[in-house]
Amino acid sequence: MPNLFEPDWDAERDEPPFRWRRARLGRQAGARDLGASLFELPPGAASFPLHAHYANEELILVLDGTPTLTTSDGSTRELEPGDAIACPAARDGAHRLDNGSDEPGRVLSVSTMRAPEINEMLEDGTYWVRDYAPGLTPEGPGLDVPGLKPESNAS
Repeated sequence: MPNLFEPDWDAERDEPPFRWRRARLGRQAGARDLGASLFELPPGAASFPLHAHYANEELILVLDGTPTLTTSDGSTRELEPGDAIACPAARDGAHRLDNGSDEPGRVLSVSTMRAPEINEMLEDGTYWVRDYAPGLTPEGPGLDVPGLKPESNAS
């Protein structure tokens, strides 16, 4: 049985500044339509680029540390343990977490698991389109296209 306080880390990323380890607790518990991932961000790390989900809603719960939240308008806010942040499915739910402290930070991200999913990456203007829900590993060939850049309509 998965445990929030003694996690079985089953994924990691080490592409600075995006560095973390992740325990996909929802998957480990057998959830199908609800995701729950514990992320640990080392000092100086970020979770993901500033991004919005168009099919899935997230709720971020701060467990340890003081990560900084960046939102769709570029504003930032330091968070503290116990804070709960709703990230609705839409551009105004865009989010990025950075750990500027000297201690690791931990957050629990709970989300719907709808597919297909489109993520907008607000920092570079690209989109990621996929036919599986975030946090899952696709089985076999499917649609998984990161880095899409819309063509300009300028004439």
